[in-house]
Amino acid sequence: MDPVIVVGAGPVGLTLALALARHEVPSVVLDETPGEDEVRAARTVVLREDTAALVERLTGAPLGRTGLRWTGWRSLRRRQVTGEYAFGEDVPAPLHLAQHALTGALRAAAVREPLVELASRNRLDAVEQDSTGVTVHTRGPDGTWWRGSHLVGCDGPRSTVRKLQDIRFPGRTAVERHAVAALRAELPRPEEAFLHRMPPWRTTGPFAGEVTGRPLPDGVWRLDWLLPPGKDLVTPDLLLARIRETLTGLTGESSPSYELLDTGVHTVHHRLARRWRAGRIFLAGDAAHLLGALGTDGLDEGLRDADNLAWKLAVTWHHGPHEVLLDSYQTERRAIVSARLRAADQVLPLLRGGGGLRAYVSGAARGHDTLHMDGRLGRGALGAMGAYADSPLGSPPSDAEAPVDTPVGAPVADVVVTAEDGSFVPLRDRLGRGALLAVLVAPGTVVWERRHWVSAGIMPRLAAAVTALPYPAELLVAEGYPGAAPHTVLLVRPDGHLVTALNGVRPADLHAAAEAALGGAAHSDNRAEASAR
Repeated sequence: MDPVIVVGAGPVGLTLALALARHEVPSVVLDETPGEDEVRAARTVVLREDTAALVERLTGAPLGRTGLRWTGWRSLRRRQVTGEYAFGEDVPAPLHLAQHALTGALRAAAVREPLVELASRNRLDAVEQDSTGVTVHTRGPDGTWWRGSHLVGCDGPRSTVRKLQDIRFPGRTAVERHAVAALRAELPRPEEAFLHRMPPWRTTGPFAGEVTGRPLPDGVWRLDWLLPPGKDLVTPDLLLARIRETLTGLTGESSPSYELLDTGVHTVHHRLARRWRAGRIFLAGDAAHLLGALGTDGLDEGLRDADNLAWKLAVTWHHGPHEVLLDSYQTERRAIVSARLRAADQVLPLLRGGGGLRAYVSGAARGHDTLHMDGRLGRGALGAMGAYADSPLGSPPSDAEAPVDTPVGAPVADVVVTAEDGSFVPLRDRLGRGALLAVLVAPGTVVWERRHWVSAGIMPRLAAAVTALPYPAELLVAEGYPGAAPHTVLLVRPDGHLVTALNGVRPADLHAAAEAALGGAAHSDNRAEASAR
């Protein structure tokens, strides 16, 4: 079968190509650039724990070498600390790194991957699709015709793919603007991010009373100053004056030393494509949505798009048409992003409306702080990881369902599991390998070698049930799982979201849940056929 065509070689497009390769699906990445990433220290990205783990799985490189995991967040108003938040097990630390470092790690992994073809200097200008695939034309020094099974537009806010499919992209322009500077300086609490509203050192000028500081490795900081509505010009002299003023306020030094690395103005737009699928053509990342106010991150959501879509394309590529499964990409991901945009649009007038918060929230400063921090701390409607609660892939109701702390449709906890070869690995390490995961919670198994319990108790019956599933599945054993009783069986999608949790070995219920996760009745291909490939 023809490869999947990915348009755009940014972080989302490269992540999708690598995720497809992990599912043994070839891809061609059309890149209109020469294949070199612009180095911009002021262009950074904040990845949540699970998306950082996804990138590390795909690249095989720990991102901690190029990024920084913060120890906490501080929120201040005038001279008062209004909140201090430590990252740990309850609130995992996000990873902050330069976007060019992220893209570089993904590109290096794509170059090494034989199932990924990078086609530089190829700008898309035509797309056609039929019942068996897509045909595209590119222009440039190596412009030509390409044939693929499907096409995914990861080509950014001005997406050519979206325009060629005549898909509307409504929303709001310039929701927020920030003056940005990346600099190297010795600041207090060098591994802790902060949000300072109405700082006591602020002066007049085209800057609102809010500054955010986010540290990077090697003493580098990204500082963002909120700009008032409008299009006031931020001149170099004004920005340099604000940098000196802010550093003086933070350090107490009259002439703080610093090395300025990069500057810019970051404008946040909120937009959402009407459709994310048109037949064999899909949109992902900034081509499908734009967000970024109040700690939300469009790139982090774009990586989740790629993870969600990759395994669904892989099922179709290996096993034939699964239309409900492909439709579920838009249903699941668009609902999550739409909810974030809606929450941000509801909160922004309260926070930026000049005192309007007092009319809505008792305890203005406390409510102000909570709303500001939700997106940054991964909580509430702005920041909490989304669950595909209303997914068309939900399993049918069953009396055998067992309670666990993870809601159906939400990402599973990253517990240690015993794999089929007897090794102990994090559950996340088994994701995205072209298989469902069946996880048995069996306390006590960790103290015995696998050969002693693999043929004992309920294991043979469970192994037979897993083998009979309509899609390849891997059987794993966990010593425990949050909220799960012994002998609970969890069925997990290849992207790490929970399908169902069952009370014991229930072959019929497990089979029905697996069928539902694939979009309905099983395709005639089964595990035996997959193993024979």
